[in-house]
Amino acid sequence: MKLLEHLQWPVQNEALYQEALTHSSYAYETEGLRSNERLEFLGDAVLELVISEYFFKAFPGHPEGKLTLMRHNVVNEKCLAQIAQSINLGLYLKLGKGELLSGGSEKMSVLADALEALIGALFLDLNYLMASSLIIELFKPVLEAVERGDIPLLDYKTMLQESCQSRLGKHPVYQITAEFGPPHDRTFEAVVKLENKEIGRGGGKSKKEAEQSAAKAAWESLNI
Repeated sequence: MKLLEHLQWPVQNEALYQEALTHSSYAYETEGLRSNERLEFLGDAVLELVISEYFFKAFPGHPEGKLTLMRHNVVNEKCLAQIAQSINLGLYLKLGKGELLSGGSEKMSVLADALEALIGALFLDLNYLMASSLIIELFKPVLEAVERGDIPLLDYKTMLQESCQSRLGKHPVYQITAEFGPPHDRTFEAVVKLENKEIGRGGGKSKKEAEQSAAKAAWESLNI
């Protein structure tokens, strides 16, 4: 398998990686094949754990909030798609006819999902320690860029916006609901809603700070 030769991973069960490269559109058209969706589910969890552990150990003085922002700068669709492109993952994907014609091998969502599936396969094929080492090696350029500050950390409003849009197809809406205190020392309260349902509430010394606080509350409560 050329992709595995290129990555130089110590593969034991090649069938797992074949499944990781099988898009649901191809599996639907081919009887007896399983798509990569289950491996994607597993790989998503494995990747988040590996990157969390990496930053946890690398930055013992950072608070939880800063670590969360750093992790999200690595574990997001855009970043995953870029890493997938760096190893030419799109060339090896098995796509259905319609998906192939619509440029599926270049779609960010397809590439990101396939990379997560590949990570899921790696975890099942080897073990956590070996898989973790290979994942860190694959993500090293991005990890180092985040550490150096070359990639500005996303804030909670941006993270919530991107996640709601990519996973739910919806945009969160913010509203300042209250103001307290004298003009020189105001405190604002904000809520964030999704489809007219409140998902987070927070406060701060400015409207922007209050919205960020509400976004953080929503992010943590939704666990997305």
